[in-house]
Amino acid sequence: LLTPTLAEPPVVLGTFDSPPEKPLQGLRRAEAFVPFTPICNATGLPAMSVPLYWNGEGLPVGVHFIGRFGDEATLFRLAGQLESARPWIGRRPNISI
Repeated sequence: LLTPTLAEPPVVLGTFDSPPEKPLQGLRRAEAFVPFTPICNATGLPAMSVPLYWNGEGLPVGVHFIGRFGDEATLFRLAGQLESARPWIGRRPNISI
């Protein structure tokens, strides 16, 4: 199964910060931002996210692959093939804190 890793492009630091009087605000925002990956954590399905694209700001855009239960090997092989076809090891986003 193939999904985006995130529901929208990467966001600035502090986006998920919550004021003390609304402690769940950041969590709810994070759930909307990353809606596709938690199902794998809950079900135990193997999954991976690989940076196959970079947006106009030079930030990686992840592609999320979900494998069959107990079949991590297929995802490792796929990751190797994708890295060979579109290397990302040397790519680093320009960020400032």
